[in-house]
Amino acid sequence: MRRRNLSSTVLPTSTLETSDELLSGPGAHSTDQQLKFFRINPLQDPRWKSFTDWHPEASIFHTAGWLEALQSSYGYIPNVLTTSAPGTPLQDGLPFCEVRSVLTGNRLVSLPFSDHCQPLVSHPDAFDAFVAIMTESIERQRWKFFELRPITYSPRPDSGFAVSGSFCFHRVDLRQSEQSIFKRFDKDCVQRKIRRAERESLIYEEGHSDKLLRCFYKLNMMTRRRHGLPPQPLKWFRSLIAALGKDLQIRIAFKDDIPIASILTLTYKKKMVYKYGGSDLRYSNLGGNALVFWGAIQDAKAKGIEEFDLGRSDLDNEGLVIFKDRWGAERSSLNYWRYPGSMSGSRTGNLIRKTKHLVAVAPEISLKMVSNLLYRHMG
Repeated sequence: MRRRNLSSTVLPTSTLETSDELLSGPGAHSTDQQLKFFRINPLQDPRWKSFTDWHPEASIFHTAGWLEALQSSYGYIPNVLTTSAPGTPLQDGLPFCEVRSVLTGNRLVSLPFSDHCQPLVSHPDAFDAFVAIMTESIERQRWKFFELRPITYSPRPDSGFAVSGSFCFHRVDLRQSEQSIFKRFDKDCVQRKIRRAERESLIYEEGHSDKLLRCFYKLNMMTRRRHGLPPQPLKWFRSLIAALGKDLQIRIAFKDDIPIASILTLTYKKKMVYKYGGSDLRYSNLGGNALVFWGAIQDAKAKGIEEFDLGRSDLDNEGLVIFKDRWGAERSSLNYWRYPGSMSGSRTGNLIRKTKHLVAVAPEISLKMVSNLLYRHMG
């Protein structure tokens, strides 16, 4: 798929006030000082790429490539809220997408399908000022809610936000030697399985070719079905490949010519992110899963990457949490926040629960149709 020229992309006009100055709000340090906030289009404004490239907390989820894939696959409208006026270098930025759905409601999310999205602001007081502006916009324009997915920031107790989801978050420090990293792995459940994969002569391949994508997608569908979840649409992965290029790698373990385990990783600056995976349970004893993760870590070390982000895990998914623990990862807590916080239930969660039975019994072609229909409502 050929990547579009972002500078010529024409997006629908946002409903958030005007396209430039959003509104004025209280200053970060003084109620007498007034801050002006501006909304920019991160796919058209070249300042966004320059800003994310230097900001130490920017992740792959902040990049124009990730935002472009969200727009092209699901029609979400990307925005960035900033205090930097047009024509000046960006000093801060809060990215979010407009998600419109007749099934799950119209909302603002920072950011859809992203494990986390740290607000790129200078300090907690500045974060509070950004939050206040967004909550005013929610009330005035009657969006259903605004959701944040920060790694460290938390809204003030009196802000009207409440936790909408809590997760485990795992990261592996890659700054030590490859040998030291290997020694931190669980001896029985990781080290032994890597050696088993070597004895079985499993073949490891990486890249983003159409062949590897189709192998990955088949394994991903198997795994999603086992968990009663619809797989992401194939067009989503094609959009990611088109937008991110070599920064996206599909890693597959083959037994002879049979794909048995796969993960999809994203790389940005000094971090690699494990985002999606899948495996064939019939070959689970051969060590394929261990091989693809070890292959990713070895590749990351060769490229000078300093952190392997294993992403979020649901608190009740004990098996996945333990699996990540065994790779010597540091575990922390990750909370999503939603305004207004008084809302009960989640239409997205209800939609997933209603499709579980269908996912378990539907033929593959029907499962793909369900994914294409539903996923744009789930961000």
